[in-house]
Amino acid sequence: MSRTLTHWVLPLSVVVALLLGLLPLPPMLQPLRPYWLALVLAYWMIEEPDRVGLGVVFLVGLVADLAFGTLLGEQALRLVVMGFILQRFRARLRFFPISQQALAIGGLLFNDRIVAAAIHLALGLKALPAMFWLAPVAGMVLWPLVFLTLDAARYGRWRRG
Repeated sequence: MSRTLTHWVLPLSVVVALLLGLLPLPPMLQPLRPYWLALVLAYWMIEEPDRVGLGVVFLVGLVADLAFGTLLGEQALRLVVMGFILQRFRARLRFFPISQQALAIGGLLFNDRIVAAAIHLALGLKALPAMFWLAPVAGMVLWPLVFLTLDAARYGRWRRG
């Protein structure tokens, strides 16, 4: 059983996640925007830990800070915290059914929101709205789609029709 690993999928998926994060949404849908970058990097940290580690996650977070115009280092810190937890539990998480993975990813995304709120609180920035806490639910619901799409692209399954 030979699988052709496509090396371009990783950088392309990160760029697409960045673009999805920059995509304008109506104000009503804005709180539901999943943290696309975290979902994509979580996939790569679970499936390709030799290619995507904490250093890559930190650099991508810095690029995201520059692209989104957020405080320099905020997303980098948030993603490194998520990445550290993922590295710690990767061996278990990798073999969970996709529904249980979605729950674990939802927990990680909720933890990310706690880290973001702590950063805002520590810096004396305005409090985040209550709707801010809905995005982890959207990310959890989208995890199976993200996982299966990246898995298919990674192994070139879309070509086999």
